[in-house]
Amino acid sequence: MTGEASAAPVGAAGGGIGPRIRSIAARVAATWRRSLQIRTVLLTIVLSGLAILIIGVYITFSIASNLFQSELDRALTASDAAAAAAQNVLNSSDAADRAAMELVMDQVFQTAETVSGSSAIALFRAPDQASSSNAPQDQLSPLLAGLVTPELRESVQQHPGEQYWQSVTIEGEPGVVVGTDLDVPGAGTYELYIGYSFADAQATLDSMQTTGIIGALALLILLGVITLLVVRWVIEPVQTVATTSRRLAAGDLGVRIPEKGEDELATLAASFNGMADTLQARIRELAELSVMQQRFVSDVSHELRTPLTTIRLAGDVLYGQREEFAGPTSRTVELLHTQTVRFENLLADLLEISRYDAGSVELATEPTNLVHLAGDAIESMHELARGRGSELRLVAPGGHLDAAVDPRRVMRIVRNLVGNAIEHGEGRPILVAVDSDAQAVALSVRDYGLGMTEEETDRVFDRFWRADPSRQRTIGGTGLGLAISLEDAVAHGGRLDVWSKPGVGTVFRLTLPRERGGTVDDSPLPLEPADPDAVGPGEPTGSFDTQSLEVHDA
Repeated sequence: MTGEASAAPVGAAGGGIGPRIRSIAARVAATWRRSLQIRTVLLTIVLSGLAILIIGVYITFSIASNLFQSELDRALTASDAAAAAAQNVLNSSDAADRAAMELVMDQVFQTAETVSGSSAIALFRAPDQASSSNAPQDQLSPLLAGLVTPELRESVQQHPGEQYWQSVTIEGEPGVVVGTDLDVPGAGTYELYIGYSFADAQATLDSMQTTGIIGALALLILLGVITLLVVRWVIEPVQTVATTSRRLAAGDLGVRIPEKGEDELATLAASFNGMADTLQARIRELAELSVMQQRFVSDVSHELRTPLTTIRLAGDVLYGQREEFAGPTSRTVELLHTQTVRFENLLADLLEISRYDAGSVELATEPTNLVHLAGDAIESMHELARGRGSELRLVAPGGHLDAAVDPRRVMRIVRNLVGNAIEHGEGRPILVAVDSDAQAVALSVRDYGLGMTEEETDRVFDRFWRADPSRQRTIGGTGLGLAISLEDAVAHGGRLDVWSKPGVGTVFRLTLPRERGGTVDDSPLPLEPADPDAVGPGEPTGSFDTQSLEVHDA
């Protein structure tokens, strides 16, 4: 033997057991969480089983104790009678030699067996006595071999005339050995030990335990069935309420719960149906108001377009001749032209919003290079950014492959995001990034301007909302740009996210699927920048440099 041990490939054979066990445990846990019926039945069975177990153990110990005490009393009575009969035999004997004494002791042995009803008998001469030639030999039944302990013998020897017993196992069954002393004339004191088997009592106890276990199992099964029936009777209406609630939440406003009886469940059904009626009426009312509101916005926008066009044409004529007017009149003509253009843009945005509200928007998708589109948008806003002192930069590590998008709507998103960055960028650089992966294409616009709080960020896509109401719009926005941009992104199956930090700046990130009908899980661009506290692209915190406006296409 060399002491080496070979390693069996246990992992190869049992590698799949762990996942299977975890899968089964997960399914069991999910079933436990979802099913009130299963929880109720199992808890009833477990708690009832625990109660039956406690009561059963108590009853078993009580019966076992009573049976043992009864058998012990019977054994002590029989042993006392056997000892008295044996002593009578000895007292009536006139044996004078060893042979006669042996015959007398045989008779004592038989008398003890007959009177006690037990064949487990032992006779021992007490120690520490003067030797006698007439003293007969000790006698021991094989059934008591090794069962008479020194402790029991010592107790019998120290207390003559009294009975002592000890629990033993006789032929695999519980029992006792009872000991007492006998006075043998001419031979001294002998010890009489009689063994009693409690096999019958043990059989009775085993039978009672078996019957109790079978009865307990039958009771548990019966309790489980009864609980299942009761729970089903109670749970089924609750399940009906849950199913009806889900259908109601899904838009089936006409669904109701059947009302049966006059109990609490019927009251619940009546209350639920009343709530559903009220909810249906309220939703119908809100839907009608929404339709009226959408129609009003659309009708007003259309009705205003004709007079606005006339005003615009007249304003353009005046604007073209503004050099011929006096100073105040020329300024008035310029202001009229600017506000007319803004009013026209506002009407166009209201019409677009009304189309989204009415669900009548359709995308005109075509293969589009988002990098080129972003470059065109930046170029078109070059002069506006220069006037605000901001530098526009385009960084495009990806996004050069075409994506199926509506270029007009995506261009509008980019222009809205860049315009918002110019408005709030405080004259600092603005970074436009484009990247893509196999599933999506993304564009982000980051400014290093005022930034927003978390509460303001949550409301940034609300219609006509401004973080600072006292701040005037300086580039002609309508207050609907970001709301329309969000609708455009959602219409493409994409999303528009925002990150902002007060005093540091804001990042808007547009993520669109590359294919029409695709989904967006992760964006190729991070939302939170790697340098969230920087005040300019690639520059340390606390300093920035506004250069001449350039467009960088990486």
